Amino acid sequence: MVWTVTLNPALDYVLKTENLTTDDINRATEEKIFFGGKGINVSVILNRLGVKSSALGFVGGFTGEKLTAMLKKEGIICDFTNIRGDTRINVKIRAAKELDINANGPEITKTELQEFFAKLDKVKSGDYLVLSGSVPEKIPNDIYEKILKHLDGKDVNFVIDSTDKLLLNTLKYKPFLIKPNHHELGAIFNKKTETDEQIIDCAFKLQKAGAQNVLVSRAENGAILIDANGCIHKCGAVKGRLINSVGCGDSMVGGFIAGYIKENDFDCALKLGIACGCATAFCEGLADKEKIKNILNSF
Repeated sequence: MVWTVTLNPALDYVLKTENLTTDDINRATEEKIFFGGKGINVSVILNRLGVKSSALGFVGGFTGEKLTAMLKKEGIICDFTNIRGDTRINVKIRAAKELDINANGPEITKTELQEFFAKLDKVKSGDYLVLSGSVPEKIPNDIYEKILKHLDGKDVNFVIDSTDKLLLNTLKYKPFLIKPNHHELGAIFNKKTETDEQIIDCAFKLQKAGAQNVLVSRAENGAILIDANGCIHKCGAVKGRLINSVGCGDSMVGGFIAGYIKENDFDCALKLGIACGCATAFCEGLADKEKIKNILNSF
């Protein structure tokens, strides 16, 4: 089983308008609601690739009910912790320029945190647990470490997609996979990571610090993987028209996990991960299976 954790999920309310002005009423030409949250995105991609996962995190209020209903319609197993607050709504305005307003999210009580940790006891040896995204202000900033400590010794395959200390502080638990992008990788070491050599050097340092596999995404340049055996894998991205950059990294994580579970092969996992990331980039929302398959066949 794959478990994904989204600590601060959201509904993304996307409004399209021809022009955006501040001195008059703006009228939308199109409006859509999407589910939001990095772990949730991973679960959706996994499900579309035929790999079941269970989504963990916090939801509340009518917005939490809507989010859960949307995910169940997708076939996602939802095991969220219900909270007293409301799941946040992020507003995305798409005009000549884009404007994103992200809400902070609800406060999480100590009791609700305890309920969440109780759900983690369902995770079994050999399962995958995906922790992705930043930690909201209302949750202790060391919660990733606490989650890994809670499950330490159960032989769980931890997947971490985060930045800075959130990522570095998990390395002592030897995560199965970490996925920084090349900008985040450079920020960790305070150095440029523009060339393959620079990226590989930093990736090996993270591996030496504890990560088993290090996957570095590079946007339109694909990705570089340092696997648990110390082998270097490179794969470029497919060219296409960028429509959406939201969820591309999450799609890569979902595709990589699905590929590795199905084939137990790092090259296959890398290619499927990149295909999923590209497919999402060329779609309005997250990529569907057919789009992913078409891109994968183009490698």
